[in-house]
Amino acid sequence: MKSLEREKKPDPILLLVTLLLVTIGTVMIYSSSSILATEKFGDGQFFLKKQIFFLCLGLMIMFLITKIPYYKLRKLAWPGIAASGILLCALWVPHLGIRAGGAVRWLNLGVFSFQVSEMVKIALILFLAHFLTEKANHVREFRQGMLVPLCVTAALVGLIFLQPDFGTTIILVFITFLMIYLAGGRLLHLGGMIALFIPVALWLLLHKSYRLARLTAFLDPWKDPRHSGFQIIQSLISFGSGGPFGVGIGDGIQKLFYLPEPHTDFILSVIAEESGLIGVGLILFLYIILIVRGFRISLKAPDMFGNLMGAGLTMMLALEAFINIAGVMGLIPLKGLTLPFLSYGGTSLIMSLAAVGILLNISAYES
Repeated sequence: MKSLEREKKPDPILLLVTLLLVTIGTVMIYSSSSILATEKFGDGQFFLKKQIFFLCLGLMIMFLITKIPYYKLRKLAWPGIAASGILLCALWVPHLGIRAGGAVRWLNLGVFSFQVSEMVKIALILFLAHFLTEKANHVREFRQGMLVPLCVTAALVGLIFLQPDFGTTIILVFITFLMIYLAGGRLLHLGGMIALFIPVALWLLLHKSYRLARLTAFLDPWKDPRHSGFQIIQSLISFGSGGPFGVGIGDGIQKLFYLPEPHTDFILSVIAEESGLIGVGLILFLYIILIVRGFRISLKAPDMFGNLMGAGLTMMLALEAFINIAGVMGLIPLKGLTLPFLSYGGTSLIMSLAAVGILLNISAYES
C-alpha cells in the first residue's frame, strides 16, 4: 500500500532531543554518583561505565528498530504479552528475582539485572495498539472491544502490584484507558471503569503504612524531617540551593549522602543544584519538545496501529517524566520512578530508547 511505504527519513528533531537528553544524563550521572561510587566500589566511574555500556546498547537497539517497518511489530503483540506474564511470574522464582528496597522488580540474568516492568510497558502498548486496531469496528462494544484489553491489563497490573510497584501500576492503567479512548471506546464504559478503579486505588494507597507515610510526607514533610519527610526536604533544598544559574557542575553538596539515590530517582535535584533554574528549564523544554513531536508523529501515522502505538509510547514517556519531576519538586507524592534518558538504570534507558526508535520508525511513514 502506498500509505505504508517509507516516504522520508525519521524525525530529526525527535532524534536530536533524545541524543541531547542522554548526553546530559550521562554527564549528570557521573557528577551525581562519583563520590557514592568511590565509597561503595572504590571506583568513581563505576556507574558511569555501566551507563555508557547500556547507552551504547540502547542506541544500537534504537537504530535497529528504525530499520524494521513498524507495522511488522504487530506479530509480536501476543508473544510479547505472554513473555511479559512469564517474566513477571519468574521474579518469584528463588535466585531469579532480586529483592531490593523491599520490592522484587529485577530479574537476575547473571551478568546484569533486568527490570521486567520496563519491558511490560512497551509490550502492553504494542498489544493494545494491535488488538484495538484489529477490533476497530467493535471498540464501542464492551464485550467484544474492551473486555480483553482490560483483562490483559488487569492481569499484568496485578502481577506488577505484587512486587510492589504502585507507580508503574498507575502508568499502565492510565495508558490503557487513553488508548481505548483514542481507538473510539465509549466514555460511559471508561467512566464506569475509572469509577471502579479510584476507590480501589485509594484503598491500596492507604492500606500500606509506607504509602501512607509518603502521602503524609507530601502534605507536610517537616512533620517528620528525619524519616518520611527526609527525601523530599533534601530535594527541595537542592532546588533552593541552585538559584538561577546553579553552583556549577560537579560542585553540588546535596549529592554527598544527603539525597538518597542522587543518580537515579533524584537526578533532577542534582541538576537543579548544579545548573540552577537554567538547567531545569532546559530539561523541561527538551521533554516538551519530545512529547510534542511524539504526539505529532502519532497524529500523522498512516494507519490506526501507528496512531495508537505512537500515542501510547509518547504518553508512557510523558507520564514517567511528569511523575518523577513533579515528585522531586514536591508537587505530588514520591513514586520512586526514574527520569527517562537522564537517570541511571540500564533497563529503563534501553526501553526508553527502544520507544523512541519505534516513534522514529513511524515518523518515516507519515502520511
